[in-house]
This record gives sequence, C-alpha cells and structure tokens, in this order.
Amino acid sequence: MQTRHIEGQLHVSGQVRPQDIDGLVSAGITTLICNRPDNEEPGQPSFEELAQAARAQGITPFYLPVGGRIAPEDQAEAFAKILAENPGPTLAFCRTGNRSEKVACAARSGSAANEAPNGRAPHHKVVIVGGGSAGIAAAASLLKRSPALDVAIVEPSEEHFYQPGFTMVGGGVFKQPDTVRKTREVLPKGASWIRAAVTGFVPDTNTVELAGGRAVTYDVLVVALGNRLAWDRIEGLEAALGQNGVTSNYRYDLAPYTWQMVQKLARTPGPRRALFSQPPMPIKCAGAPQKAMYLSCSEWEERGVLGDIEVEFHNAGGVLFGVPDYVPALMETVERYGIGLKFGSTLVAVDGPAREATFRTEDGEITRGFDMLHAVPPQEGNPIIANSPLADAAGYAEVDQVTLQSLSWPNVFALGDGCSTPNAKTAAAARKQAPVVAVNVLAALDGKDPVAAYDGYGSCPLTVDRGHIVLAEFTYGGKLAPSLPKWLIDGTKPSRMAWHLKADALPPIYWHGMLKGREWLVPPAPLL
Repeated sequence: MQTRHIEGQLHVSGQVRPQDIDGLVSAGITTLICNRPDNEEPGQPSFEELAQAARAQGITPFYLPVGGRIAPEDQAEAFAKILAENPGPTLAFCRTGNRSEKVACAARSGSAANEAPNGRAPHHKVVIVGGGSAGIAAAASLLKRSPALDVAIVEPSEEHFYQPGFTMVGGGVFKQPDTVRKTREVLPKGASWIRAAVTGFVPDTNTVELAGGRAVTYDVLVVALGNRLAWDRIEGLEAALGQNGVTSNYRYDLAPYTWQMVQKLARTPGPRRALFSQPPMPIKCAGAPQKAMYLSCSEWEERGVLGDIEVEFHNAGGVLFGVPDYVPALMETVERYGIGLKFGSTLVAVDGPAREATFRTEDGEITRGFDMLHAVPPQEGNPIIANSPLADAAGYAEVDQVTLQSLSWPNVFALGDGCSTPNAKTAAAARKQAPVVAVNVLAALDGKDPVAAYDGYGSCPLTVDRGHIVLAEFTYGGKLAPSLPKWLIDGTKPSRMAWHLKADALPPIYWHGMLKGREWLVPPAPLL
C-alpha cells in the first residue's frame, strides 16, 4: 500500500484493508482516519471491520466520511481536532487518498489549524504572508528545493486570481472564469494554509498578528502582500464603477463590463467619446492602462466605427512608457488609432450619472464628458505594511533591491507589488523574484548571508491590437532584457508571436509553472 506524506506526521493513502494493519503498525502509525463512506462499492471493507483490526493493534480509528452531500470542508474542524488531540503518526484514507488530502487542506485553513494545543501561537519555520502570485510562487520554489520544509501561507481569500488575464477579459479575448481558481487548488503541496487576515507585524519577536487576536511565529518571514488600489482617492469613482460606462480592468468583477462597453460603443450611432486614465507611478503593470485602450480601439477599428469615437489617454506622467526603446512602436499605435494624448492629466473626480470626469492639469482642472471611462486607481503601499516597522517612507516593505532581504531584519524577505524594489510591478517580476527569495530564505535558515540576486527584471506585454504585442522586457535602469532571441521576437516591434505567448502560453506557464515551482527561464542568478 502506497502512502503520500502531507505534512508533519500526517500521511494519506487509498483504501486500507484489514490485512494492511500490521504494515501500519510497523510504519509507526498510531491514528487511522477513514474518510471513505461505507458501501461505496461492492467488496469494500466496512469501517467497523477496520476499526476492530486497528484497535487490536493499538491504533486509534476515526470515521469522518466525505462524499455525497458531505464536503471536505464539512469535516475539516473534526479532522483538525483529531490531529491536535492525537499528535502521533496518522494515516487518513479514502478510495484514492484525494478526498483525505482535501480534508487535510481544509483543516489547515480552518481556525483549528491556527491555534496551538498549548495555547501559544503556532510556529512555522517559514511564514509567507500573502497567497497571491508572489507568495505562492515563493512557497513553491522553497518546497521544490526542500520538500519537507515547514512552510505556512497566510491568506484570507478562498479565490486566487490570474491578474494579468483581466486585460484580456476586458478585450474580449479571455472569459472571466479563465482568470480564477480556488486558493486551495493552487497552494503547493506541503504548505500549510492559514486562512486569516494579517493585522500587523512584530519583527522583534518574529510574530505575525492575525485577525481575531491570533498570531503565528516564524524563523523566517516572507512578505508578499500586494499594494493597495486606492479607489477612494478619486472622488466619486467607487460609486460610479460598473454603471454609466465607468469601468476598470483592475478589478475581476469589472473586466467583463469593459468588454460590454466596448461592444456597446461599437453599436451606438453618432459621435462618442472614450476616456482612458493612468495615475501617477508606481502602479501594477504600467502598461495595463494602455492595453485596455489599444484592445478597445482594435475592436472599434475592426467594426469600422473607430472614426466616430474620440479616444483620449489621460496620463498623469509625462511619457507614454518608461523605457524609451518601446515608445516608437507605441507612438505608431497611438497615431494609427488617432488617440489624443493628454500628459500631466490626473483623474481626480467622476460623476457617473452625468458621465463626466474631472482631471487635474498644469493649467487647472478640466472636465470631460464621456460615453465610456476606463479608470485606473492610484496605488500605494499596503496599509498593514505601511503601519509596521517593516515599511519604508512610502509604505512598502523595505528590502535590498538585489537580495530582497530586509534592511533591518535578516530573517525577513519581501517580494511582489508590496515591496520597495524600484522595478515594474508585474507578475513577471514576481516570477523572477520568487526563486531568489527561495534560495536566500534557505540560506538564512542555515545562518548564512544571501547568495542569489534579483536584477530588476520585469515584463509588460503591450497588446497594441488583437493579434500583436510589443513585448517589453527590462531590468533595473530600463536595460532591455529579452528572454527569447531577437529573430523569434523583437520586443520593440509589434509581434504576432508575442501575442501567442501572451494569449496561449503565459496562462499555462502561470498555473502549471510559476505556481508549481517550475522556474522556466528564471533561474536564480548568483550574488556577485
């Protein structure tokens, strides 16, 4: 009989039979949990048969059936209680072991998993705060290198989003469900899930404070909280979203509305106006505001109505894109679509019912009517980080930009949108940072200095139309850093190959590569 190790002293397996009990005794199993309902198939031993055989050999049996109307989550609390009260080697089983593994995952995410039996805060070798792209990728890279490592991920959300796909939903390329999975489905095997919100950090005592007065302690902490989308800093915007033509691809629930509005404007006769905004930097994916605009224009061009739609791009900054090498191709796209560029123009207020947007410019405030407004919120440091000792003056987790190690606490690291590194805040950056953090965390656990380096790599696939992309890849200082040879993809020019990379290759690379610890094209570089 084959068993799978889950964590600690917990293992799972397929169907156990009375004749297997002697082997379990030899393996040191002291607790047996049956997650398979009786009478699922002919010839299946009943729980009572197994229980009698187990008790005769000193193994304590428990019956927690999962199946039919009983979901793994329904048995999670009881499962966690059994583990807490019977701390010896435990085997849980069902027909294949899959249901038992799901119950174990659900038990880890419940409140019982967040409380130590002795009343003290639970402790893990590595605590990763944030179960988004950066946090899960870092956990997966760690467990790839050290499968038995005690890693816990603190994340309150039951859903995990592929945020780079939101723009494609807004452009009618992806469907909304393509961009979401259940968190428990994407957590790396071997990681514990603490399903709770973080309320604070106390690095002097290696403590993460959790909602409800709970806490967890660590040997090494990895901060992977994202930044904050500050919708409230634009007057009237939150109330206007999702109606009267006001939308944003920066929210999962609103991206489909972007596509609805693009189609509606294509059908509406007469002159129309579409406004697209970009707030001051730094923001998540600096190219996303443009991508929304270009995909919209591409659809209107295809429908033959672009000439009737006045398109304006209100950019709080002074340039179209921060890396000059990519600007010529983007300017050609702007000219092709007849887009009015408004630099130094910051969205400050929205009146949805009146369909009016107000912008702050060097010459004062101006108000523009619209039929469609794609708004991008200002962004700032996560308030949990900002109000902690880990923060820099801007509210981001302060780390060395090369090693990603805290400047004040050697056992603290950070990556992703919530850290202080001056790179582009993209999923591609997190994908490159995760292996670096993994290697350096393992070094810290061994009492050593960091050994891996992050070069500031970020990537922004700029969708200039439905079928072509300018693939911007660069490191610190705007230095070009193409991943593929120029003969295959010249990132400074619109490319159909880059479109297929974005539309067809990157989603599976994300779900089955990045989140699984597969570091294709992003091996950690040594620290020189």
